[in-house]
Amino acid sequence: MHLTLLKAKIHRATVTHSELNYEGSVAIDGLLLDATGIREFEQVHIWDVNNGSRISTYAIRAEAGSGIISLNGGAARHVQVGDLVIIAAFASVDAAEADGFQPNLVYVDAANRITHTNHSIPTQAA
Repeated sequence: MHLTLLKAKIHRATVTHSELNYEGSVAIDGLLLDATGIREFEQVHIWDVNNGSRISTYAIRAEAGSGIISLNGGAARHVQVGDLVIIAAFASVDAAEADGFQPNLVYVDAANRITHTNHSIPTQAA
């Protein structure tokens, strides 16, 4: 059996660009791609914290250190510059691998600079 688990997440990144007439994708600062292990052209899910929109597209590399998070093509209609988004990638792993599997979680500030990383999400309390 295979399970689909969270591979990587960029938590609460700020949308810097929204380019309707660019080829569809999301451009992500290269430093964030490297920190998460998300590969160029890998499928990602984007969840807009401000409006609840959920988009699936693929990642492309933006200039390292630029802070760019640019939703392009049709996805540009679902976000506004300044919106906070969560960008997630998933992996299919064998059930035997699942017990030791840890995602790469990257947390950023308002300029999309890495503030810290983690491999687990705290247990939610009541």
